[in-house]
Amino acid sequence: MVTSAEKYPKFINEYWTSRQRQANSLHEISYRGCFKAQLPRFFIELLTCPGDTVYDPFGGRGTTALEAAILGRNIISNDINPLSKILSYPRLRVPDKEALRTRLSEIKMDYDARADRDLSMFFHPKTEAEIVSLKNYLSERKKAGKEDDLDSWIRMVATNRLTGHSPGFFSVYTLPPNQAALPQSQIKINEKLGQKPEYRDVRGIIMKKSVQLTKDVPDPLLLRLLEASANARFLTTDARLTHDLIEDESVHLTVTSPPFLDVVQYADDNWLRCWFNSIDSSEVSRKITRVKTVEQWSLIMRGVFQELYRITKKEGWVAFEVGEVRNGKIRLDEHVIPIGLAAGFNCIGTLINEQRFTKTANIWGIKNNDKGTNTNRIVLFTKESNFFRSRTVQLNPISKEP
Repeated sequence: MVTSAEKYPKFINEYWTSRQRQANSLHEISYRGCFKAQLPRFFIELLTCPGDTVYDPFGGRGTTALEAAILGRNIISNDINPLSKILSYPRLRVPDKEALRTRLSEIKMDYDARADRDLSMFFHPKTEAEIVSLKNYLSERKKAGKEDDLDSWIRMVATNRLTGHSPGFFSVYTLPPNQAALPQSQIKINEKLGQKPEYRDVRGIIMKKSVQLTKDVPDPLLLRLLEASANARFLTTDARLTHDLIEDESVHLTVTSPPFLDVVQYADDNWLRCWFNSIDSSEVSRKITRVKTVEQWSLIMRGVFQELYRITKKEGWVAFEVGEVRNGKIRLDEHVIPIGLAAGFNCIGTLINEQRFTKTANIWGIKNNDKGTNTNRIVLFTKESNFFRSRTVQLNPISKEP
């Protein structure tokens, strides 16, 4: 099956870099395993027009959705993880800073409040009280049906600031901010570094991060995002089961990066974010498919591609970003190509974006330009291959790996 992928070309170039076009500041929230905004931007600009619909079946932190909105496209984003919508949708409805400052000042802090679990290894008692007070406030607003755009924004920023490795987070120094250490692990970190949690001003950190997020949002873009939010759809379902949620042939372009093999422990990584948002992390974890073999992964992707073919317009596109796993022994693009062909798509080939840096991407057990990843490998499919030949972009196809 994999050998059928060998006849499709590989287009190797430096199509985008981290400096080519700095991503908008609204993207600057931490999320495990997300790709850079330059990747969806490249395909959105190349293959769609303003007003077209862009879809991401594995939405994550919302990089594709936000970039599509910035570029004036319509949005459908899906992720079985409910944190995805919490972190994505509020950034389409950027609040007025003074209104945000006023709302934060109105939230009452109960300094006797404590969490229903031991968080002392992460937070100073006063910080913990502020976090619990904020959590209770947001929960009450949501239950009463009163949660508005300001509340959603505060929830998004607070969720992102819970733990991290600088004073810009609520916690003492811990693991990188795209996941949360388990309590027993944090105790060991504190002992090793000889540290204990210091007080962090929760409202002040939320306000500071909000200013940072919105520094690249002038009024015309603010209006464009608001317009996009009116029709934006954020789904929370299995990417294979969108039959009643997305219409046939309604999507112009899909840009996505699926979960790879068994590399993420959802409940362990997201337990604190889920706690803050009153989400049962174990229940979500049970819904998330985790596989250990390429065969199992491929079976799931077949179902995803069948849905993608159904919802993609004629002359529409799918840009499917995958990587090399298991220390470069498995190249998922070679497995994706026959899956897409079986679903009915035409395959243009694999775009390999070579980036000239060596920052590690150990999230997938891979190092950039060492084991072949962050070269970003994107398999490109279409329902009409001739359309691609009319594009003026130079892709420089070659027949062998670099």
